[in-house]
Amino acid sequence: MSHADIRPLNPYAAKARRRPEGYRTHRMRPTGWTEAEQAKPLRVWLNHDHGAELLALAEVYELVWATTWKDEANDWIGPHLGLPRLPFIDWPAMHGRAPRGTFWKTQYILRYAGERPFAWIDDDITAVDREYVDQRHPAQTLLMRIDEWIGLVRADFDTLAAWATPPSFDH
Repeated sequence: MSHADIRPLNPYAAKARRRPEGYRTHRMRPTGWTEAEQAKPLRVWLNHDHGAELLALAEVYELVWATTWKDEANDWIGPHLGLPRLPFIDWPAMHGRAPRGTFWKTQYILRYAGERPFAWIDDDITAVDREYVDQRHPAQTLLMRIDEWIGLVRADFDTLAAWATPPSFDH
C-alpha cells in the first residue's frame, strides 16, 4: 500500500522562477487553498511522467492520497497525471496535535494502514516519525522523506518498486 501526498509530486519549495526540469506549471484553487482571496491561484508543478510511474507501482501497491487536498487531489492532480480516482485519507483532524513530536499525519497513516505493510512518501517525515511507526506498527513499513525542493526522482520510484518486490532466490 502506498500513501501519496501531493507535495512530493509538487516540488513547491523550488525557487519560483526555477521550475524543475520535466515539470509543468498548473494554477489551482482547491477548497483548502488558504490564500484563496488572492487573485493568483496556487502554483503547482507536476511532472506528467510521474503518472505512468505511479501506475506501474499500482501493480504492487494500493495507491492512496494522503494529502490535505483529500478527494480534491482526484480532481486537481490526478487528471494531469493520468491517474484514476484514488482512495484518500479523510483526516479526522488536520494540523492538530500529534503524539510525541510526530508529524500530525503519522497517527492517521497508522490508523488507515491497520496491520498491513505500507510505504508512505511525504516531505514532513522525520526520524521521530520512523521511530514512532517502528514501535507501533506490526508490519513492514517504508517511510520516505521527499525533498520539497526537488520532488520525486527516478531513484525514489526505484526504491518503492524494490521495497514492494520480494527477493527471488535462485536454487
